[in-house]
Amino acid sequence: MTGPAHQSPDMRSLTMTASPPIAAQRVDQEAHQEPHQVPLPSAIDTAHLSRMTLGDHALEIQVLELFDRQADLLMGRMREVAPAGVATLAHTLTGSARGIGAWRVADASEALERAVRETTNLVPALTRLAAAVEDARLVIGCLLKDGVPV
Repeated sequence: MTGPAHQSPDMRSLTMTASPPIAAQRVDQEAHQEPHQVPLPSAIDTAHLSRMTLGDHALEIQVLELFDRQADLLMGRMREVAPAGVATLAHTLTGSARGIGAWRVADASEALERAVRETTNLVPALTRLAAAVEDARLVIGCLLKDGVPV
């Protein structure tokens, strides 16, 4: 059983929600300018993504869709497992984030791994990661809606 009622008190505290992501605030501020405008600086390094996919736009779309789903699943799972599992999931997310140029997600994932190793409070690191993932997913949504090309 993995629901909130079956988690240890320490893990239940990890389910706190983050404040609205910075990119979401930027999108709200810039919405009057142009529909689907990607927040700047972008949470996705599109030049890196293009290099990683050899400029194949169909592959870019697939990779972004996969990352979007994976990030959502991994973040949800992190709220259900013990700290050792959180570190493993964060490590997975680090590699995926690097693959698409989501540098803030990669940095925040590494910080969460460190917090687990150092047995410090995970809430700040998890909150930072959740915000970075939300920003990246917001940009991915804009890119996909616009049909990439990056």
